[in-house]
Amino acid sequence: MNRAGVHQSLQQSRRGSSSHRGQAAIDRLAKRYLNAVMAHTPVHVSWLNHVEIFSIVQRKVVTPNDFTSLDQVEDRLIAFERRYNQAARPFEWKFTPADLEDLLARIERHEQKESNLQQHDDCDHQPAAPKAAA
Repeated sequence: MNRAGVHQSLQQSRRGSSSHRGQAAIDRLAKRYLNAVMAHTPVHVSWLNHVEIFSIVQRKVVTPNDFTSLDQVEDRLIAFERRYNQAARPFEWKFTPADLEDLLARIERHEQKESNLQQHDDCDHQPAAPKAAA
């Protein structure tokens, strides 16, 4: 998926679109990405919560990546889950919808700038050769 597609997906997800659910979404994903697997999350859960959880697991469980077996990974994840479920607190998001709109606008401006630079680099014209002194 290109950056414009990611931008569009973010906007659709943020708006609570149902276009990413059901068999049609699974088929659409499988057709485009042969090794992708669609995993539906509960509609009442923010995707940001999942990002935050994976970030925590990355930092506190799987780093450093010093596992000698998948069983060791499983054991460490289960132990972490038990500890985390006892200590976890709700996330207090500071990133507002206005912040998201601002971020998406900045990304769009950056992509437009990059696109303009790419178009300029693709031009066939060569700069004029300097004139020889007479």
